[in-house]
Amino acid sequence: MSYPIRLALAVVASVASVVGGTAPAPVPVVSDQQPIIATAPHADVDQFAVDLVDVDGAAGARTAKLSAQADQISKAAADIQTANQAQAAAAAKAAAAAKTAAAAKTPVLSVPAVAPGTARDIAQQMMLSMYGWGADQFACFDKIITQESGWNVSATNKSSGAYGIPQALPGSKMATAGADWQTNPATQIKWALGYVQGRYGTACGAWSFKSAHGWY
Repeated sequence: MSYPIRLALAVVASVASVVGGTAPAPVPVVSDQQPIIATAPHADVDQFAVDLVDVDGAAGARTAKLSAQADQISKAAADIQTANQAQAAAAAKAAAAAKTAAAAKTPVLSVPAVAPGTARDIAQQMMLSMYGWGADQFACFDKIITQESGWNVSATNKSSGAYGIPQALPGSKMATAGADWQTNPATQIKWALGYVQGRYGTACGAWSFKSAHGWY
């Protein structure tokens, strides 16, 4: 405080004492060089620090929870993949077992001895040249024809009228293979093979059907 102000305050105090009034409380002298420092309450600072700690803790907990959920999802996906692989392996194993069982039930036919120039010999050669069917298919075809006509070119069923080696009904159907269908075994066999291939795919397919139904 400057000197003139201090002098004025002293004068006022003196006047008041003379008049008989109560002197005002002394005015604290503040040095011109003393700085005034405002301090913020420590409680606010502490609360702010606590709030920051709480936010960081919540973020860490959420991150840990998300990481745990991600691990659970990954484990579930791995379990599903493992289960699918096991199921596929079981299905493949079952299919292989069924195939093996079916093969075991399929009778293996022995290939009969074929004399050259006979109807059997003609059929065997024709099956191989026309359809690529080997001994296994010939064995099936031989079973069919043996039961139907015994390879007799003129065999006739008295009840139905079926005729020839394949027992065509009527026999005239075989004319599509040749005009000599009544007497030529090659013509009758050619027609019979075409019928079997068109209806059953293979001679063994025809034999399987005949075994189950009694006719083909």
